[in-house]
Amino acid sequence: MATLLQQSTQELSPARFLWTRERYDHAIDAGIFASGPNIELIGGEIVQKMSPQKSPHANAVTAVLYALQDVFSSGFFVRVQMPLALSENSEPEPDIAVVKGNWKDYPKDHPSTAELVVEISDSTVGFDRGVKSDLYASAGIPEYWIVNLRSRVVEVCRQPANDPDSAYGARYSVVTTCTETESLSPLSAPHACISVADLIP
Repeated sequence: MATLLQQSTQELSPARFLWTRERYDHAIDAGIFASGPNIELIGGEIVQKMSPQKSPHANAVTAVLYALQDVFSSGFFVRVQMPLALSENSEPEPDIAVVKGNWKDYPKDHPSTAELVVEISDSTVGFDRGVKSDLYASAGIPEYWIVNLRSRVVEVCRQPANDPDSAYGARYSVVTTCTETESLSPLSAPHACISVADLIP
């Protein structure tokens, strides 16, 4: 017969309550999170976003927005800090997302994918390189940029591929780092040329 100590060490930890996107949206509609900090749904967990947003971060969001709006005009919609309905239990709010169509194409539901996603990183570099990167790769988003304000570079992630060791089963197989002296051409706008220096205030 197992002792009480043996029984206690064999006990399982209590299961966590994981949110679905439907429950999460209902909670927001009900005003449960109305007075709280900025949040997003990542893998069934409610995650607090960086708050308050400091000036360098806000300026970088604006810089990336202007640069991408110049590149993606007809046929694309550049969204700023708006939700993406990536899966049943993930609804992140990237700083920038370039989606096909225009705002009229999404009257009731958020877009479920994007051509390009951009996160502005200062205090969140590790999270954006890890959890966020794997999440976007698992959703099949072909290109993900991390505007790293600390190192003043843009980390370009491409070619999502299956990876059983990833938290979400996928990871970007090609990651390159571009400095302020270099330029970028988004996969969905290969003829464009965006100076990295124009993305980092």
